[in-house]
Amino acid sequence: MDRLKRLAPFLKPLVILALFAVALRVLHDTLAQYRYRQVIGYINTLPRHQLVLAVVLTLLSYLVMTGYDTLAFQYIRHPLPYFKIALASFIGYAFNNSVGLSGLVGGSLRFRLYNAWRLTAVEIAKVITFCTISFWLGFVLLGGFFFLATPPEIPPSIHLPFVSIRFLGIVLLLPAIAYMLWIVIRREPIRIKQWEFELPSARLFLAQVTTSCLDWLLAAGVLYVLLPASLPVTFGRFFCIFLLAQIAGVASNVPGGLGIFEAIIIVFLAPFSSASAILGTLVAFRAIYYLLPLLAAILLLAIHEIVEKREGVAKAWRIFGRWAPGLAPQLLAFTTFVGGAVLLFSGATPTLPGRLSFLRRNVPLPVVELSHFFGSITGAALLLLARGLQRRLDAAYQITVGVLGAGILFQLFKGGDFEEAIILAVMLFAIVAARRHFYRKAALLNEGFGPGWITAIILVVITSAWLGFFSYKHVEYSRDLWWHFSFRADAPRFLRASVGAIGVLLLYSIQRLLRPALQEPDPPRIEELDRAAAIIKNEKNSQTSVALLGDKPLLFSPSGRAFLMYGVEGRSWIAMGDPVGAEDEKQELIWQFRELCDLHVGWPVFYEVQRQNMHLYLELGLTLLKIGEQGRVALESFSLEGSKRKWMRYALRRVEAEGCRFEIIDPGPVIEELHAISDSWLAEKRTREKGFSLGFFSEQYIRRGKVAVVRRGDRIVAFANLWEGAHEELSGDLMRHLPDAPASVMDYMFISLILWSQQNGYRWFNLGMAPLSGLENRALGTLWSRIGALTYRFGENFYNFQGLRQYKEKFNPVWEPMYLASPGGLALPRILTNLAALISGGLRGVISK
Repeated sequence: MDRLKRLAPFLKPLVILALFAVALRVLHDTLAQYRYRQVIGYINTLPRHQLVLAVVLTLLSYLVMTGYDTLAFQYIRHPLPYFKIALASFIGYAFNNSVGLSGLVGGSLRFRLYNAWRLTAVEIAKVITFCTISFWLGFVLLGGFFFLATPPEIPPSIHLPFVSIRFLGIVLLLPAIAYMLWIVIRREPIRIKQWEFELPSARLFLAQVTTSCLDWLLAAGVLYVLLPASLPVTFGRFFCIFLLAQIAGVASNVPGGLGIFEAIIIVFLAPFSSASAILGTLVAFRAIYYLLPLLAAILLLAIHEIVEKREGVAKAWRIFGRWAPGLAPQLLAFTTFVGGAVLLFSGATPTLPGRLSFLRRNVPLPVVELSHFFGSITGAALLLLARGLQRRLDAAYQITVGVLGAGILFQLFKGGDFEEAIILAVMLFAIVAARRHFYRKAALLNEGFGPGWITAIILVVITSAWLGFFSYKHVEYSRDLWWHFSFRADAPRFLRASVGAIGVLLLYSIQRLLRPALQEPDPPRIEELDRAAAIIKNEKNSQTSVALLGDKPLLFSPSGRAFLMYGVEGRSWIAMGDPVGAEDEKQELIWQFRELCDLHVGWPVFYEVQRQNMHLYLELGLTLLKIGEQGRVALESFSLEGSKRKWMRYALRRVEAEGCRFEIIDPGPVIEELHAISDSWLAEKRTREKGFSLGFFSEQYIRRGKVAVVRRGDRIVAFANLWEGAHEELSGDLMRHLPDAPASVMDYMFISLILWSQQNGYRWFNLGMAPLSGLENRALGTLWSRIGALTYRFGENFYNFQGLRQYKEKFNPVWEPMYLASPGGLALPRILTNLAALISGGLRGVISK
């Protein structure tokens, strides 16, 4: 079962790879009679008026898309200037169309913009839901109508579970009819818990249908006007094919439906026109309808962040400077990966004829051959190095600088490809300028690659190979081809370079496979706990003693001067607190933990981290959520004097009047008595032991520190084991008592511990964390803050949130915020569930005592 769980994250990437490979196979078979130069030739000969018309239709299409959001704001009855609506809509749809990912990227960007314009989370959710329904409403209506009215014939190469497209038309019409009837028949709002969603009016419904239908017709029109004028296919028949290709692209989960969409279009239209011309049309369509709007959206988003928020250029630059450490490595890793893909694609395609004659006159043939071979190897190396750059490795930076410098020369000498050389030069300049962001000294070969990275690399390699075989399909294969060297021998160079690039990737993969098997996290051994205890003695934070419970694996830094404790639940690898030990090793230890998570395809999570270490987690790309506040009593100013401390004096006198006294003792001689008290307390409370961030009774654990006890006569009636922080801070962990102990024995224990800490030179007494304390329910706050604040206020049936805070507040502590650092998005609910299960000893413990 555990093995199946580890394989689960790879299932989706495998499906994407399989679908992409099938699409390339279909393209290869369909284009069997055509050559690469014919495709490029068609793109170069596209009439200017067709290109202009395609650009105009693209502008109209994105203009119509702003109608979705405009109608949505009418639906929620929230006034907002059209310019702002159009900006958010255009940016959202430009990213959605190009990146895909089920609309998550575009939806997130729109949420970001609308939230800045004072919309509540519920209003934004309504807008995005309304737009999503509107977007697909026209699709199902048009698809249903056209599939029934003018269904195209299904080519023999496509195998569908139904004979006619008409069946699909009926299936598409059903949700549209159901939605329309729901609006007509049911007029009451839809209620989901405390939220209410009204159904749109008939007028708004008609506007939804009109906008969506016009949008889809314009999108199809962009591609239709780029097709050869001689194509004997009516727009109605073509529109059916376009919608089918869109369905296949969305169902594949491949970003933007890349490859899948093209395969369907070519298979259906190949009988009517040259497949090379259709492929050239599709390339132009991708550039006009997807790439140009995406570049414009990126530019508009950048302008908005700087100008619209009225930060001013100087202030915006300072803001960028604060975020650059987190953004620069990610951006440079992405551009490096794209650069590697460009080099592989360049090595797979023929040299331009004009540049070939230049090379023949000025560059020796051996230099051309070697440059081509090592240029592709450079591309493969950049695919791997991108991961190291993302991890901020110094070694990755050093090697990437050298590889890019060599790559510039290889591109110039292999085919006079100055375009690629300029791209590499810009990348080199950017990486050198960002030198300070690559500071980690970890080994490059130890970097793990998750399912997403592996899939991306394989997609690039498959595409490069397909592009090469398509470009040189007219060249008959023979063994002698491998040893043929001449200026016009592009195909042999492609074969040799492909083997070199794939060889680099295979050697790296073999090196990874031959590493020792990953060790599953096990509870720490006695000697590891002893090492941790030695480090904890020098830690000022007393809460680090929770590591000595022995229920959490320990990850030590290479030098052994710092460690990190963690637990695993599901895919969540949850570190308890910040790293413990030497300050100069904490950052690398956090990265070490992140890499361990990646090797096990897990989510890195850090629970109860402090504000002064927030930047360490932001650099990992994690999201920080405030989860409560920690209370610490300043002992230098603590006193029992004053009217507000009258209850403390009374508690001390009352318990002592019953013959009780407070002592700090070694637990060894009384360990059995303490165990009995603990069992009695658990039975009385009808609960069981917790763990992870909460202590539990273990003789080995209790023996590691001092114990505070309350005796009545010679009999112990209550105890608390103590955590010490370098004689700086003291706190109590387990606090348990017998059923017949005095009623105020725990108050007595707390007050006596604080007084003892003060008398023995400690500066702080740590009262522990008050969960969800300090979160504010403000209209402009984050969704998590608002949910947490509401839970804190109304969640008393599940946990005494307010009562715990109020009790600790009586000691007048200094409150310090505590955070959870974790991946955000849809993973967060599962992470929180895993965290609760880890603390409670399983999901059963979450819902019961």
